[in-house]
Amino acid sequence: MLVVGLTGGIGAGKSTAAACFAELGAAVIDVDAIGRQVLAPGGRAEQGVIDAFGPEITDDRGHIDRAKVAAEVFGRPDRLAALEAVSHPAINAELDGQLHALAARGEAQMVVLDMAVLTESRLGQLESGRGYTKVVVVEAPEAVRLSRLIERGLTEEQARARMTSQATDAQRRAIADHVIVNDGTPEELASGVDRVWAELTGS
Repeated sequence: MLVVGLTGGIGAGKSTAAACFAELGAAVIDVDAIGRQVLAPGGRAEQGVIDAFGPEITDDRGHIDRAKVAAEVFGRPDRLAALEAVSHPAINAELDGQLHALAARGEAQMVVLDMAVLTESRLGQLESGRGYTKVVVVEAPEAVRLSRLIERGLTEEQARARMTSQATDAQRRAIADHVIVNDGTPEELASGVDRVWAELTGS
């Protein structure tokens, strides 16, 4: 079972590419969703994050308020590192369990880990050896990404801040085995995914 890490900057089209991989038969795991899951009530990282940040990041029921956490860590590398020190091991533990289950069922030729912060973290790099072994990067020109984010309702200032907080295109390319440029139509993106699928599977 081939495990692929799929990443890209905000607005590049990573999630759309993940959907294209799913249509080709890949099992797609949304690692960002696991990140939300481990912070949810009863999640693996809930208590650890509350212990690290204090009750001021909780809601009126004593659970994590994700908006408060986001405000606490945005633009503050030390606070972000504190969050990741608790949440990332929990995410990898959940991810390892899902990959183990998929391997046991033997249903998937390829598993795609859809993850925003592959370049910036050790998410998906698992001590069990079940983590990703190939990296696919989806990228688009800055102006195209900016336009897409504004269409989603962000201001230009908000969009640029989010883009700046992530890894650069050069940093992502440095670890990429395959790059898909998404600066055209959805059909062109799907064609790019088809190409990479063929290269990865030898089909």
